[in-house]
Amino acid sequence: MRGEGLEIRTPEGVPFSIPLAGLGARMMALGVDLLAIVAAVSVGMQALRAFEQLAPDAIGGVATLLYFGTSTAYGMVLEIWWNGQTLGKRLLGLRVMDGRARPATAVQMVVRNLLRPVDALPAAYLVGAGACWWTRHRQRLGDLAAGTVVVRTGETIRADWSQLGRERYNSLREHPGLAARLRQRTGGDLAGIALEAVLRREELTAEARVAVFGALAGRLRGLVEFPAEAVEGLSDEQYVRRAVEVLYTAPR
Repeated sequence: MRGEGLEIRTPEGVPFSIPLAGLGARMMALGVDLLAIVAAVSVGMQALRAFEQLAPDAIGGVATLLYFGTSTAYGMVLEIWWNGQTLGKRLLGLRVMDGRARPATAVQMVVRNLLRPVDALPAAYLVGAGACWWTRHRQRLGDLAAGTVVVRTGETIRADWSQLGRERYNSLREHPGLAARLRQRTGGDLAGIALEAVLRREELTAEARVAVFGALAGRLRGLVEFPAEAVEGLSDEQYVRRAVEVLYTAPR
């Protein structure tokens, strides 16, 4: 059964609903990516033309290898570099995420792209499209293997943030460029740990709470330096809570 969103419930009972990308949007993003890949392969083929007379029988096989190598590397490199996005996904407002509502890791992005040739079988990505249509969370085979989903970034992740102690005003959001850089530079493991710390803060002793949020705030502050007026007066816990909201909700 296919769902419109990825439903997540934390150990504290806080419900999350992440809007999933539809098959149509994913196919349009794929179309943009294929155009970019073809353009890159065409440039490579122009370079190979100089060697065509030396090995005319091998040029076809080399061209095939060049296409599959480029298409696989294209997805891996851009999704890792752009935090789950390729050119097509960025233009269509889509992003690859971990199936537990965390930023996907580099390993997950490599795995999902290694299986892309299988999803492309027998032609026009029929296997991948069929899997997206029938699976509950609209996952192609590569997503199932990697434990990833593709979500729509244009909509805010729906969650009961009041249970996370959300403040009405988040000073970090007043600097969207730096907030985007924080999302890009924060790895999936660190983002997940920060979220778990916020959700489980009441389970910690006072000493552990200070130590945990102090360490997390130090890591997050080291990734991006916000202006003094954005962080002035914030405790380590307040900073982490605001950073978590930036990481787990879509930009305004």
